[in-house]
Amino acid sequence: MAKKDHVSETPATQWLKAHRVAYTEHPYEYLEHGGALHSAEVLGQDPFTVVKTLIMQDQDAKPLVVLMHGNRKVSTKNLARQIGAKSVEPCAPEVANRHSGYLVGGTSPFGTRKTMPIYIEESILALPCICINGGRRGFLVGLDPQVCVQLLGARPVQCALAE
Repeated sequence: MAKKDHVSETPATQWLKAHRVAYTEHPYEYLEHGGALHSAEVLGQDPFTVVKTLIMQDQDAKPLVVLMHGNRKVSTKNLARQIGAKSVEPCAPEVANRHSGYLVGGTSPFGTRKTMPIYIEESILALPCICINGGRRGFLVGLDPQVCVQLLGARPVQCALAE
């Protein structure tokens, strides 16, 4: 039996520890462009409980974070309408990296370089536990989704589309 991999600290795990958040570590073999569906499959998780951290921007190029189920897409039209923006679109990877301080594929909502508004798909909050990126490619953390609202100030939205 292989011993459990321990993942070194990331800005996200440092943030979680500083805020006394209980979490579990879930390292996995990262696959370029594998996304949440790959990590869910490798870890034996339901993709609905694996949450993607997406860095997007509004019409003024102001960044924002969207937390979405691993097996859903974001309706940018619905999101824009709900947050009072004219439009919302994904950031280019290098722009997302600059805003978050994380590489795309390893973006966590915790410990980001810039403080950005965070929006969470409302149905995520009904889950007892989610797996979300821990600040490195190939590393998820399991925690209570309420942490996103209580400590990050994430605002619930309804903008999920079937994958």
